[in-house]
Amino acid sequence: MTETATTSRAQRFRERIPTLLVWYCRIVALASILSALSPRTNERIDRLPDYILFSLGFLLGVPSIGFGVLMLMLGAAVRRRKRVAWWLLMVLGLFVGPLGWLAISALLYDVSSSDLQPLAPLIVAFVVQALFIAVVIWSRKLFYAVFDAANFRRALVVLAVSLALSTILGVTLVAQNDANPSTDLGDQALYTLKAGMAGTGIWWYDTAVEVPHWVDVTVNLIGSVMILAVAWALFQPRRGTVRHQADDDARLRALMDKFGDQDSLGYFNLRQDKAVMWSPTGKAAVAYRPVGGVSLASGDPIGDVEAWPGAIEAWLAEARQHGWVPAVMGASEEGGKVLSRFGLDAIELGDEAVVEVDDFTLEGRAMRVVRQAYNRVERAGYTTRIRRHADIPAEEMAWLVRKADDWRDGAVERGFSMALGRLGDPADGQCVMVECLDGAGTLRALLSFVPWGTKGLSLDLMRRERGTENGLVEFMVIDLIKAGPEHKVERVSLNFAMFRSIFDRAGRIGAGPFLRLARVVLTLFSRWWQLESLYRANMKYRPVWEPRYVCFPKARDLARIAIAAGRAEGFIALPTPRFLHLRRKPELAAAPPPEQPGED
Repeated sequence: MTETATTSRAQRFRERIPTLLVWYCRIVALASILSALSPRTNERIDRLPDYILFSLGFLLGVPSIGFGVLMLMLGAAVRRRKRVAWWLLMVLGLFVGPLGWLAISALLYDVSSSDLQPLAPLIVAFVVQALFIAVVIWSRKLFYAVFDAANFRRALVVLAVSLALSTILGVTLVAQNDANPSTDLGDQALYTLKAGMAGTGIWWYDTAVEVPHWVDVTVNLIGSVMILAVAWALFQPRRGTVRHQADDDARLRALMDKFGDQDSLGYFNLRQDKAVMWSPTGKAAVAYRPVGGVSLASGDPIGDVEAWPGAIEAWLAEARQHGWVPAVMGASEEGGKVLSRFGLDAIELGDEAVVEVDDFTLEGRAMRVVRQAYNRVERAGYTTRIRRHADIPAEEMAWLVRKADDWRDGAVERGFSMALGRLGDPADGQCVMVECLDGAGTLRALLSFVPWGTKGLSLDLMRRERGTENGLVEFMVIDLIKAGPEHKVERVSLNFAMFRSIFDRAGRIGAGPFLRLARVVLTLFSRWWQLESLYRANMKYRPVWEPRYVCFPKARDLARIAIAAGRAEGFIALPTPRFLHLRRKPELAAAPPPEQPGED
């Protein structure tokens, strides 16, 4: 065998080491949890011969639920190649096994030669431990995800708070259930520490405390919560710093002027809470936001298609550096094909409704319901006013922004992939405002559209006063389509309909049981997220349906990506205690809303 072949084989084995370490963490976690929950399992482990106990010490773990779940979290961090996970593996390799046992014994007792018998199993255990440490050291360069120093400070705060709370709860529980009247508070506190940190029956110093096994499990669960809280703080994903600067905005707008017709979602990448990763040539960029360990982009890259690979490579490289999961929400079919070349898989997320102005008509039986609704609103005296944002006086725009805020459903401004989130910004003068006025000239509803290149519009904001007549939104959309030639608009992108194909195909003759079941489930979720209502609202206009995809590296990451997308879109809010908000580098944040004068 040649030297090159040997080196290549060694390199391939080295690249598999993190995967092997992940499975090691999972096996230790399972053994730890089982031995903590079952006293018999722990007793059986203690009865194993010494050579097995020493040699397999790395796989037996510690009888503790908290330690077991901690190992699961460590395995997840190893899979994401986090640098802090490598350091914890080194600590584990040094202190779990004969080296750790010998070090602790030397500190607490006088170790004699008789304590090292039988010697042969101990030597084997030392060799196994040395090999583990050597393998971890050999793979150190594969753990490239940087560590956030703020996480260490947060972990110390969490440790102090949770240690105090868990000690109070644990000691109280042990003291109330202790059957031995001769024990004192010190014995009970030591027993609580023992049961809370590592389960019972493994420390050298035993106390006279006598409590039922359920107390051991409960105290261990309390200690486990403390351990997991500290691990959660330590393993938090590194957050990005603000990088969407004024220069980035100017460069993005220059690309939008040249390539804005490519993607209806392109203008939404000008959001201030999105960082920008540029291609080496500067002819393309990926706009994204780090959310919960996910580098979340939306739509296709901006710019020249030939330069997309350079921007995607830079974006993926940064995701690897920080241990983020790269994901794209709402990529087009062309964007999905390009992203697939970089190892990302794609599944259809839904469809975007695009109305071609020249092809739209209210005539025909298929449009009868929409035509009747439009005529009813028109007979009621409603009218529309369509203007570019730049043509609206500043004071009037501020008043419109205030009305839009008053009509918002909830306190959170939702949107990320198909929402700009800054109505009335002077930089968005080419956006289009559609206002709906009643017979008395009072504003009752409004729509705002962002530019889609030079000949299109994409829906950004839709608000109407509560209690107003049904059909106002349809009335405004149709008036905008009718006025399309006047404003040089050839196509209009409306709302995005998630899972549209399921709703559509499940209602046809011959739909299978799986499709029908999927539709029932989606209909249930529509009570909260308006999945079916958005599809039916868009279907009225007989649009062209453009499929949109979610791109991701592995199927196992979909749940994490879904949570990150829900947080970015404003549907999921994760509360964080105030004491965890430590000083750190500024995070990506949306620009503050413009000041609004009082309403006349």
